[in-house]
Amino acid sequence: MSNSLINEKSPYLLQHAENPVDWYPWGAAAFEKARREDKPVFLSIGYSTCHWCHVMAHESFEDLQVAEVLNRYFVAVKVDREERPDVDAVYLRVCQALTGGAGWPLTIIMTPEQQPFFAGTYLPKNGVGGRIGLLQLLRAVAGKWSGSREELLRAGRDATAALRAMPRTKPAPLNEELLKKAAGQLAASYDAEYGGFGSAPKFPAPHNLDFLLRMYETRGDEQALQMAEKTLLHMYSGGMFDHIGYGFCRYSTDRRFLVPHFEKMLYDNALLLSAYCHAFRATGNAFYRGVAERIADYLRRELLAPDGGFYSAQDADSDGEEGKYYLFTPAELNEVLGQAQGEAFAAAYGVTAAGNFRGRSIPNLLRGGALLGGHTELLPALREYRRRRCRLHTDDKILTVWNALAVSAFCALYRITRSPADLETAERTMAFLTERLSDGDALFISWCDGRRGAPGLLDDYACTALALLDLYGVTLREPYLARAERLLRRAVDLFYDAGSGGFFLSGRENEKLLFRPKETYDGALPSGNAVMTELLVRLDALLPEGGFGGTAEKQLAFMCGASGDFPMGHAAFLCALSERLDPPPHVTVAPAGDAGVEALPFLLPPEAAVRVLPAPTKEYPLKDGKTTYYVCRGRRCLPPVNRPEDALR
Repeated sequence: MSNSLINEKSPYLLQHAENPVDWYPWGAAAFEKARREDKPVFLSIGYSTCHWCHVMAHESFEDLQVAEVLNRYFVAVKVDREERPDVDAVYLRVCQALTGGAGWPLTIIMTPEQQPFFAGTYLPKNGVGGRIGLLQLLRAVAGKWSGSREELLRAGRDATAALRAMPRTKPAPLNEELLKKAAGQLAASYDAEYGGFGSAPKFPAPHNLDFLLRMYETRGDEQALQMAEKTLLHMYSGGMFDHIGYGFCRYSTDRRFLVPHFEKMLYDNALLLSAYCHAFRATGNAFYRGVAERIADYLRRELLAPDGGFYSAQDADSDGEEGKYYLFTPAELNEVLGQAQGEAFAAAYGVTAAGNFRGRSIPNLLRGGALLGGHTELLPALREYRRRRCRLHTDDKILTVWNALAVSAFCALYRITRSPADLETAERTMAFLTERLSDGDALFISWCDGRRGAPGLLDDYACTALALLDLYGVTLREPYLARAERLLRRAVDLFYDAGSGGFFLSGRENEKLLFRPKETYDGALPSGNAVMTELLVRLDALLPEGGFGGTAEKQLAFMCGASGDFPMGHAAFLCALSERLDPPPHVTVAPAGDAGVEALPFLLPPEAAVRVLPAPTKEYPLKDGKTTYYVCRGRRCLPPVNRPEDALR
């Protein structure tokens, strides 16, 4: 028998629509029922490709005993964190405040007024090794709700009050020392043997790599380059990269980048595509271009929807087994490829009889050999074999933020390949966002099953506007720049905190929740405030007449204050700060026809400010009757030239 999730569009919610738990989606109906029946709300937040979400669902939410307790004493609410990142952000903060950690599945118990009093993550059905089980917890809460409710609510009320009263961030001057301090903190946590930062699990954190590459480009920091290059090499060489179907998995569970958490996310692959393109631009090493092209191949082959948007993710589990889709034995390789080719492939990619994961092998290149592995002619047969062998679930929800990151990534790829197909991918995806996930300049979070999700949050506006700027940067088409400017103005209107500085995650048109987070710290994605800083810096350079300078300075000062104690955690912002401290070229083009202008983006860094005038002016006349380039950097302008490479050299 179905529950109330049966009418939802989210793949994650639909995975629970046949549970015996009487789930409700987040909304007024659930909280009104809880008030009317005087019951606490059991909130479970996850996403459709989350391994531990699947585990908890099979153990507990499909279990009749658990369902009976939940249905009798609670109102149960399910949330897809990717559809409602605002709800997720609020209750992640609550979980961190109450427990010191957070993750998914996120488990919250709260009053009908949305006041939380318990927070946790995965809970087994029954307690194990001193850890409370879900059934035990539910029965204890039900007893206290009817017998000693005030004691139950006190801790959550105190935590929420503390979150609402977070101290105001004090603005700080623009400070190059933040860049040096962050580079030092990254160096201190760097794994010199295997690359990456910290101990297992190791996350890709592409914004850290972009920051290190920028430190090399602008300040000649060879140590920063070495850390970035070794990390990029080892991430690709290990099992975190799918050497058969391409694309990166979510993170590595070990130091060596051998054993991944097998789910693949659009945002990780988009950000890593940009990072490998950046490494190629910084070094000229064709290896990085090769990896970038493989990521792009994966994205287009596996996640690209027919009408131009990118799906969200692919699952870690197949047939209920983690990683099954990706594992091979030598016998399987021989069966698919024939013995000679099977043995050659096994030797190149570390597939052995003993295996390296639960008796089977994750293909990898950690033992050396050709940097890009070779044997590419054998890959189509192995991909087809995997598809026949077991099913891999794809979350077909299309998210504005993640698609905007993909647009920026394909613009970065186009800069190094000059392939029309890469630009076409970026432009088709932006067209999808414009047609399906926008109403004029109002954005929405998600698209699924032909329907838009909730009104857009800060990150939707910030990442989409930045993607438009990236498209403008590679095409010099004014409509992209004009819409980026409009989205930025709307974001300032909806989300800016004029009193204390910075931008709230949710705005005036979003649902009012327990409190409004203001995120500055980079997580798996750069923070919305970091992206807004980048936007303000770049648009102030492109459109000095646009009036963005004051807001840009205030945002830079706000973020300098927010990042002062731990700049390593704000690497995306530090890229914007570096750009402000060491401005890229500013190029004004006076055209005599458009000859040569189309090559300009390939000669410049992505953050360069380029304006092509409609016609020559008194201030910017033609030189020798030909298209003329006026190039400035910082406060120094060079003589006008007819060939941009002459000035940019």
